[in-house]
Amino acid sequence: MTGEVVVVGGGVMGSSAAWHLAARGRRVTLLERFAPGHDRGSSHGSSRIFRLAYPEPEYVALAVRALPLWRRLEEETGTALLELTGAVDHGPAAATSALHAALATAGRPAELLDPARVAERWPGLRADTSALFHPEAGRLHADHAVAAFQRAAAAHGAEVRHGVRIARIAVRGGGNGDGSGGGGNGGAGVELVTTEEEVILAEQVVVAVGGWAPGLLSGLVPGLPPMRVTEERPVHFPAAAPLDWPSFIHHGGAQLVSDVGVYGLGSVDGVKVGFHGVGPVVDPDHRAGDPDPRAVERVREYARRWLPGVDHTAPTATTCLYTTTPDHDFVVDRRGPVTVLAGFSGHGFKFASVLGALAADLVEGRPAARRFALGAGRGR
Repeated sequence: MTGEVVVVGGGVMGSSAAWHLAARGRRVTLLERFAPGHDRGSSHGSSRIFRLAYPEPEYVALAVRALPLWRRLEEETGTALLELTGAVDHGPAAATSALHAALATAGRPAELLDPARVAERWPGLRADTSALFHPEAGRLHADHAVAAFQRAAAAHGAEVRHGVRIARIAVRGGGNGDGSGGGGNGGAGVELVTTEEEVILAEQVVVAVGGWAPGLLSGLVPGLPPMRVTEERPVHFPAAAPLDWPSFIHHGGAQLVSDVGVYGLGSVDGVKVGFHGVGPVVDPDHRAGDPDPRAVERVREYARRWLPGVDHTAPTATTCLYTTTPDHDFVVDRRGPVTVLAGFSGHGFKFASVLGALAADLVEGRPAARRFALGAGRGR
């Protein structure tokens, strides 16, 4: 089989890239090793936070670009994916003030509040020290989003194949290795070999395999930063009207003594709560997938103190993978015929609608953003 672009990885990032590429008229094949709706990676479940609030202007701008693309996907597929409930950030004043300043600079609405005002507006949520409310935030339905990207890609002519695991990727021909050049790569190409020894040839490949990126890309892509793959253990709690809850971030450093923050949001499964990036390092092919009772108890104790609106005695735990870079910035770049989407560090899902477009830009020869580049050129 030959094809112009093969996308390896059918999670939210690869599926978005397949949609954008197919919509631009590229011949696309999307390969995913697991069955539809699987829970082995980072893109499953009923909820992910959407938010514009970041202290860094680049991330605010990227989220602003993502919002209309989520709406475009909803329109193309007739699927409701993004509900704007607003979000509450709380904790040290330095954190909330920085977010407020970044949103104001971008011309986006935001409101500083004190904890008493938060309790009045959202009785189920207790705020710490200072708070910021920003209305252009809420939740995405993760499983529905992945399925919608794949349906939209197929509607534009992409072939979507599940149950295909890529064992190795090799660059063929005259690749220049610097990420430059147009769609044809000057005669270069890629050869992909599956675990079933099927050989797949393509002009270009987009690799978006989440926690499997360090293993699959090692030796193939120069300048790839180290990535730490962890198994995270968020918890859902029963609550009255959980879909009415805002998304929330509790920044560490004030009454939350730890520097590790906590995130949460309402969902069809209850109010989801988790500590950010504290799970153990795992091999994604060999992990238990069972919630650690000690981790569940830590989240339950947090809910008892800070979330009076949930039933902290009835937690339901789940797991997912984080693939984290040292600077928590993403990897969105190209080397020769290989485009990489990786290292989303527990905060990438909200950007998937636009990161797929950036991947398509890279395939077409446009340069990467410096912040997300491979190698020593990464930087703020």
